[in-house]
Amino acid sequence: MRDLEAELRGAVRGDVGFDVTSRALTTMDASNYRRVPLGVVAPRDADDVAAVLSVCREHGVPVVPRGGGTSIAGQATGTGVVLDFTRHMNRLVSLDPEAHTAVVQPGLVLDRLQEAAAPHGLRFGPDPSTHSRCTLGGMIGNNSCGSHSVAWGTTADSVRELSVVTARGERLRLGKGWAGAPDGLRALVEGELARLRTGFPELPRRISGYALDALLPEKGADVARSFCGSEGTLGVLTEAVVRLVEAPRARALAVLAYADESAAAEAAAGLLPYHPLTVEGMAADLVPSPAALPGGGAWLFVETGGESEAEARARAEAIVRAADVVDSTVVTDPAGQRALWRIREDASGTATRMPDGSEAWPGWEDCAVPPARLGAYLRDFRALLSAHGLRGTPYGHFGDGCIHVRIDFDLLTETGIGRFRRFSEELAEVVMAHGGSLSGEHGDGQARAELLPKMYGAETVGLFERAKGVWDPDDLLNPGMLVRPAPLDANLRFAVLPGKPVDVAFGYPADGGDFSAAVRRCVGVAKCRTTSATGSAVMCPSFRVTGEEEHSTRGRARLLHEMLAGELVTEGWRSTEVRDALDLCLSCKGCRSDCPVEVDMATYKAEFLHHHYEGRRRPAAHYSMGRLPVWLRAVARTRTAPVVNALAAVRPLAWAAKRLGGIAPEREIPRLATRTFSRWWERRDKAVDGGDLVILWPDTFTEHLSPSVGQAAVRVLEAAGLRVALPPTVHFRRAPVGDGVTVALDPVSLLRGRGRVCCGLTYLSTGQLDRARAVLRRTLDLMEPVLETGVPVVVLEPSCAAALRADLPELLHDDPRARRLAGRVLTFAEALERLAPGWRPPRVDRAVVGQTHCHQHAVLGDAADRRLREAAGLSGELSGGCCGLAGNFGFEKGHFEVSVACAEEQLLPAVRGAGEEAAVLADGFSCRTQLEQLAGVRGRHLAEVLAEALEASGP
Repeated sequence: MRDLEAELRGAVRGDVGFDVTSRALTTMDASNYRRVPLGVVAPRDADDVAAVLSVCREHGVPVVPRGGGTSIAGQATGTGVVLDFTRHMNRLVSLDPEAHTAVVQPGLVLDRLQEAAAPHGLRFGPDPSTHSRCTLGGMIGNNSCGSHSVAWGTTADSVRELSVVTARGERLRLGKGWAGAPDGLRALVEGELARLRTGFPELPRRISGYALDALLPEKGADVARSFCGSEGTLGVLTEAVVRLVEAPRARALAVLAYADESAAAEAAAGLLPYHPLTVEGMAADLVPSPAALPGGGAWLFVETGGESEAEARARAEAIVRAADVVDSTVVTDPAGQRALWRIREDASGTATRMPDGSEAWPGWEDCAVPPARLGAYLRDFRALLSAHGLRGTPYGHFGDGCIHVRIDFDLLTETGIGRFRRFSEELAEVVMAHGGSLSGEHGDGQARAELLPKMYGAETVGLFERAKGVWDPDDLLNPGMLVRPAPLDANLRFAVLPGKPVDVAFGYPADGGDFSAAVRRCVGVAKCRTTSATGSAVMCPSFRVTGEEEHSTRGRARLLHEMLAGELVTEGWRSTEVRDALDLCLSCKGCRSDCPVEVDMATYKAEFLHHHYEGRRRPAAHYSMGRLPVWLRAVARTRTAPVVNALAAVRPLAWAAKRLGGIAPEREIPRLATRTFSRWWERRDKAVDGGDLVILWPDTFTEHLSPSVGQAAVRVLEAAGLRVALPPTVHFRRAPVGDGVTVALDPVSLLRGRGRVCCGLTYLSTGQLDRARAVLRRTLDLMEPVLETGVPVVVLEPSCAAALRADLPELLHDDPRARRLAGRVLTFAEALERLAPGWRPPRVDRAVVGQTHCHQHAVLGDAADRRLREAAGLSGELSGGCCGLAGNFGFEKGHFEVSVACAEEQLLPAVRGAGEEAAVLADGFSCRTQLEQLAGVRGRHLAEVLAEALEASGP
């Protein structure tokens, strides 16, 4: 390896990574398979590609081209050198609107091409659900399709010319009329014309095997087309000329509801004569909340186009009239269509879990049959599942007869793997009986290549091997794929994981308490690798800043997987590779909601830090900011906030404090309140009687840093007719009496002294879980009188509310009080909506700008906040993404640049572009601090805006 690495570094200008992290990040794609590469090279150009092939050929080391790593058949993994095209060879070289063509590099993400083509009224036809992160090179390698293939075909239909470097360094320009064909290919084809004319089934989604029939003279001897779908086994793509199609000026989406999936499948082929753009199908068990869909048990998503909205709608309504449906809806509003399409796209991740939460896996993800046979095939497919005691939920491209499905295979035990093999062999027979293709979109890879003889016969598969020999006589490129394949049940990625659960602090209730199962949630669909946040999405801000795989949710999950495996990452919880990858995780929890399978990297990070620093000295920031409640309470008890503020204003002293505390020197130390919220509360005139009681949570930030938020919340809650109280500060042993809050005097309890409730957020985010557990148990002790009643708990700081609602019951999973408290937590807006439904907020009638707190987006939801803003006349949408400060993250030394870049993605541009009259909303203290320090803008909690309006409107 050292010699190979040295020669590669001397031969290429791109990046060469033989370190543990680089290798660990590419052991898997989105399939069931895992292979450990020797190294990873990110080439800068075709010369680099040729140099890598030359060095690897001399060493006899395989080469595996890789795009976005979203392949689900295993073809983007390998044991040699992986070529990563996403880092440098990712450009749109040119776009010719007149010729309707574009020249692209293999690492270009599809959405970037679509964005460039859109102003010219053009688009690339194929559009897989992974369009925000899949690359053109990967699409060509797999001959990808997507939802619009009924109108615009597969990637092979959109390819004009391909620039390829062969394994022996020959540079070819592939096209029609035998252009670029390697020596021997034409002779091979002309000797097998009869077989090529009769041995390949005619159906729209035949992706399996090599497309040698594209080389027939009557098909134009198209070498570029025949190269598509070769999965990196014939040559390495360095550039492509692709065809663009005219995008309809307007679109309409008809969602057709049917009683069940069989009825939807039977109906799909009958819609094709109406020339729709899409005919997509999915069933109810893939939709967490079907409220946005017409009533039924399964749906077809049928898109139509037109020169105008009226024309597109008329075509959609004609399809509705022709379809025998239970219910239907037609949507022409672009935002409404995007929301519906997100439901369909997220099915690719949602399907990795069964309705009961158990795991499901690819392997038979995308078989295809003639569309007219789809209903009959699905019935046979369901019968075979039942015969093997398996479950799966089909969905996909019903108009093309292509079905996606994840199945609850047991890939952890010998018995389960044996069933996986038997089912695979029998399903291949069923697919053949219906005249289908083993792969209808994602390629054969390792998952299906072993079964190609069932589809094509031994002689045609032998022809594939001969073709591979013409292109790659040394079997250098992606060996084990398509020809001479590895067994479909070898190299399974789960085999290396521990056989029994590891000891962990969190309960992982959705994963049976098994941290390995939690890490297995990441199947690699890589929604976290999107390069721009859209709408309210948050995940994954650090990846969008750095573009590095190790800073994506998927990359971190892969490193944790390898840590548990112990083969490549060998230091376990002490791993520096995992620590460094998690260092730029903002713990924003965006992945908890935006990841289709709800990977919760913030929790995994806290778990890792807990073990990593167990019994060891921690970073200074863990002591300064991780224990912030301790220091702030000390200041409050000694009433030295003015002194602290004065000292922090002296630059040399502030510099020394920041250096000692591990705080970024670029940051300003926030000013402390000279009077805490609780002290204000104790001295206020409590004149409100009657009304429903609510407990207002005095979180650390409201208590010590922004008590004005708490004061405003009290004003609004009381104006809404609610009676406000703060949590108890003494733990009584006796039960509450009367109103459930008052407790009989207990001398023993009084001797215990006073305490303060705390959500433990700062301890959680820094992985100080033993301390977090102690703090939360003390909090539950204090809250016990409240928990004996039905009184709700209103939490103003979104991150604290999220910690109480989600982290508390997962960390103290053995304490039933934790779940009871979590169930009582309400946000400010939720409290007003649920407890004072008849109250109307004062009219503010202003535009708003700002950002929904990332924890609110991920854990709490903001529907109530939206309704409250609308009722108050606060118009406009808040930004998505993350402010970048994220509690302690943005204050920690070494994080400032990433923190600022996160803020510059959406929040700061939105605030700068707003009018002077706009109200800047930021419910989180971190968001407000980021706005103040980077933009000089004072953001306000929604409670402050409403309280100000109440004051203006009088008593």
